Amino acid sequence: METKSNVINIDGKEYNQEDLDDKQTYLINQIKDLQTKGASLRFQLDQVSVAQNAFTNSLIASLKNEEVVDAPISVADKITG
Repeated sequence: METKSNVINIDGKEYNQEDLDDKQTYLINQIKDLQTKGASLRFQLDQVSVAQNAFTNSLIASLKNEEVVDAPISVADKITG
């Protein structure tokens, strides 16, 4: 569905909004609202995905830092270190 001013394009056919009955206008308004909500949810999902990746990367980095701190020192490390 594509909208140009007061013209609705559905499956390649144009409909003037003024020629539509109340039910058709209601359905168009529902579709427009759902398209807006869908875009908002995709936006929020992008934010959640990025935040989840950031927290995951922070956890991985934290665990790697613990491995370095907790790693046993070998005899070779003592000699060269």
